Amino acid sequence: MTLPSITATTALAPVNPWALVPPLGNLDAYISAVNRLPLLTAEEEQEAARALRDHNDVDAAGRLVMSHLRLVVSISRQYLGYGLPQGDLIQEGNVGLMKAVKRFDPDQGVRLVSYAMHWVKAEIHEYILKNWRMVKVATTKAQRKLFFNLRSMKQGFKADADALDTHRNTLTESEIDQVAAQLNVKREEVLEMETRMSGGDVLLDPAPSDDGEQAFGPIAYLADAAHEPTAMIESRQRDLLASDGIATALNSLDARSRRIVEERWLRVNDDGSGGMTLHELAAEYGVSAERIRQIEVAAMKKMKKALAEFA
Repeated sequence: MTLPSITATTALAPVNPWALVPPLGNLDAYISAVNRLPLLTAEEEQEAARALRDHNDVDAAGRLVMSHLRLVVSISRQYLGYGLPQGDLIQEGNVGLMKAVKRFDPDQGVRLVSYAMHWVKAEIHEYILKNWRMVKVATTKAQRKLFFNLRSMKQGFKADADALDTHRNTLTESEIDQVAAQLNVKREEVLEMETRMSGGDVLLDPAPSDDGEQAFGPIAYLADAAHEPTAMIESRQRDLLASDGIATALNSLDARSRRIVEERWLRVNDDGSGGMTLHELAAEYGVSAERIRQIEVAAMKKMKKALAEFA
């Protein structure tokens, strides 16, 4: 991320305040320069806000934004514990500040700093929720409230436990009830959010190790082979061959050959036994058992050819 550097000035009077922010990638220099920028008085803030509202004065908007950059830096420090770069937090907070400046009404009787604080925090909150984990940990309003309050409350409980020389990482039953009551949520929601926050991201398909061996990951046991696209297509083809394909192949046979195949391969009696034997069929048709076997072999070859054409 490219961060701006701001040189110290004695007043925010330049026509183009953005000329004060030449590109520079040093975060410490940016923070130092922002903290040296003078603040607007209430009268100057009102004047700039009205110029922006009534005349769409971009220079006035710049003065309002520039004088409140230190607010974003201050708020960003409150969220360093989530392990995300402060530069990114500041960047997102600056987006919220610009949204606040655009919507600020000077006739409401409040200072911009009070109004902008909500917008800055909202943008930072959204950034944290999207980037803290690969999978978003909070989606509903109650879950978002839990996410940003449970961590600080757990730290308070941990401090009390340390004072009693008791080391633990999970909430007790009484602490769960206390969090649920204070945040007006269910106990189950507190437990679920604690589980989400204590867990980490797990790669479904880990990269090979340094020695070239494939690492074992959840993909090995989570994959459902039955619903793999190729397997599903093959399964549908087998089902189609077993129903319409067999019926088409049987229709290609003469009546005697069809009955022999059905009795030998497709007939199942109530007791689980198969159909007629070669000798029983031979006696019925007045031929030898060897002749029945020959007819059966010829019929199976003809069916095989019909099934290939059907497929």
